[in-house]
Amino acid sequence: MAMKASSLREQTDEELQNLMEETRSELANVRMMQRVGDGSQSPLKMQTLRRDVARIKTVMQERAAQA
Repeated sequence: MAMKASSLREQTDEELQNLMEETRSELANVRMMQRVGDGSQSPLKMQTLRRDVARIKTVMQERAAQA
């Protein structure tokens, strides 16, 4: 589920924080499953989640700079 920065900018700070927690949690689960040896999680999913976290952080930093 790749997120677009434009859709993230429409969300509130609280929604972004919740989304960040969910995405980081999902990324941790994918990493753990990969280490355990469950090959069903594709590397593409991990890459997508990392990029989503980066997009969310970028939007949050933009808002902090404007305030």
